[in-house]
Amino acid sequence: MTEQNVFTLVNPQNGNLAFKLFSFDDDSYFDHVQRNNYYSLIWLTHGKGKLKADFSEYVFSENSLFSFSPYQPFMLSSSKTIKGFALQFHPDFFCIHKHQAEVACNGVLFNNIYYPPFITIDEKSACTFQMLMDQMRKEMQNPALAQYELLISLLKIFLITASRIKTEQEPQALKAISKLKEPFILQNLKDAIEKDFKTKHSASDYAKGLNISASALAKITKTHFNKTLTDLISERIVIEAKRELYLTNKAIKEIAYELGYQDEYYFSRFFKTNADISPQTYRDTVGFGRASN
Repeated sequence: MTEQNVFTLVNPQNGNLAFKLFSFDDDSYFDHVQRNNYYSLIWLTHGKGKLKADFSEYVFSENSLFSFSPYQPFMLSSSKTIKGFALQFHPDFFCIHKHQAEVACNGVLFNNIYYPPFITIDEKSACTFQMLMDQMRKEMQNPALAQYELLISLLKIFLITASRIKTEQEPQALKAISKLKEPFILQNLKDAIEKDFKTKHSASDYAKGLNISASALAKITKTHFNKTLTDLISERIVIEAKRELYLTNKAIKEIAYELGYQDEYYFSRFFKTNADISPQTYRDTVGFGRASN
C-alpha cells in the first residue's frame, strides 16, 4: 500500500485514528482477523473470495460493500487479487448512535444480526461512492476551513446511500423464501428476541415460546441466518451491552443486571467471550461515557 493512497486524520487529544481512507490492491490488509476499535466500510471493486465475520462465513464477489462495527471480528480471504477502497472512522469522529435520526444506519448497515454484513453495489451507486470518496480525498489532501464538518457531511451521505441499498436488498432475500413456512417463524423469532433478550438467554426458551422443537428451530435458524440461535441471542445481548458502555456512564454491574445477569463477573466473561474484549476495555477505547467519568 503506497503512502499516497492512504489519507488519515488523527485525534489530537489521544493520537488515535479518527478518520481514514485508503485503496488496496491485494488482501494482505484483511487476510487476518481484524478487531478494530472503529467502524470499517470496505468497498471491493475487483475480485471474489470468502468473508469470515462473527460466527459465520460468507462468499462474496466484486462490487460488494462490507460494513463492520467496532471490535466486530472479520477477515477476507481470496485466491485471486482483490482491489478496492476502505473507509474507517472512530466513534469519537462520528457516533452513529447519536446521529441515528439523521443517517439511520444502526441496525441496518451495522449491528444487524440477521443478515450478512455486506451489500451489492450497482453501477449508479458505485459512481456515487466514487464521487464521495474523491471529495473526501481532496478535502484531506488540502484541508481548509470547516474540514471536519465537510467530511462528516460526506460520510453521512455515504452511510445514508449504503443504508438505502441495504433496505432495498433485504426484502429480496425474504422474497425468495416467502412461500415457505419458515419466514413467518423467523419473524416471530426476531420479535421474541427483541422483546425478551434481557430476560431469556437460552435457545430452549425461544423454542418453547414459538411452539416448535429446539432442534427444528435450530435447523431453520442455521439455514436462513447462517448462525445458531444461541449466536443470535448472544449477539443481541452484546450489541445492547456495547450501546450502554458506549453511550452511558452506568457501572458495568448495573448494565449486567439490566441485561439479566446477577453476577457482574459472569457477564464480563460472557462479553469477553463474544466480543473478544472486556467491557471495561471496550468502554475505555470506544465508549463516550469515559469522557465525563
